[in-house]
Amino acid sequence: MSDMKNAIQEKYGRAAQGVAAGCCGGGCDDPITANLYSDAETSTLPKEAVAASLGCGNPTALIDLRAGETVLDLGSGGGIDVLLSAKRVGPAGKVYGLDMTDEMLALARTNQERAGVKNVEFLKGEIESIPLPDASVDVVISNCVINLSSDKGRVLREAFRVLRPGGRFAVSDVVVRGQVPESIRRNVELWVGCVAGALQEHEYVSTLQAAGFTNVSVDPWRVYDLSQARDFLAACGADPEVTAAEAGDKFASAFIRATKPATTCCGPECCH
Repeated sequence: MSDMKNAIQEKYGRAAQGVAAGCCGGGCDDPITANLYSDAETSTLPKEAVAASLGCGNPTALIDLRAGETVLDLGSGGGIDVLLSAKRVGPAGKVYGLDMTDEMLALARTNQERAGVKNVEFLKGEIESIPLPDASVDVVISNCVINLSSDKGRVLREAFRVLRPGGRFAVSDVVVRGQVPESIRRNVELWVGCVAGALQEHEYVSTLQAAGFTNVSVDPWRVYDLSQARDFLAACGADPEVTAAEAGDKFASAFIRATKPATTCCGPECCH
């Protein structure tokens, strides 16, 4: 396993253990993860599922999930988006949560049991190699996880593979909106929680299109206020003033949507 994956597993394993012990998973008073879900949503979930939420958006709010559909959550963590999706697809539907961290999987399964939700299955695996058959799900969601992968193109190709024709891709993720010096970018990404690099907006679009997706859109909705990161940046040895000047409006949470074409085109103008 690569050093990157080891670091990700260690970080999220500690977060899961903290939640299981009754502590905050890392999102308390965090400007990145705060206020992503309504009280109506969180009031129906185990408090541990809410505490373990470390995402940067609410992917279940991005898309009209329908009764009977099958949904896959890439990097499902403590299970908040899986449990919310399961209610919307109903007992005739199914939701898979995929995660590579044993502690998060254990926490998610405990949260499923506490919530009394039956139409959910948590799978161990990596988002670069999804353990599901081709064309087996209707919707792929994810919450601030694809940015952690060192092979985002492979992740998006895998998402395309497991989607049925006409299937939808609807994720929340971190994007970069313009050029940022690498040294400054690393410090901001550490504050945001990205262990690996986030994609530029145009890179996300082109990578999704290269995987075969159409109707691609990237909509930044929460631009990060670096004034909230002054202490963190200073502790990292960065100058908060310089960092704010170079990257003050260039990191954001974004809603990213795309569609797998309903039919396969075999002409040279549209084959991938």
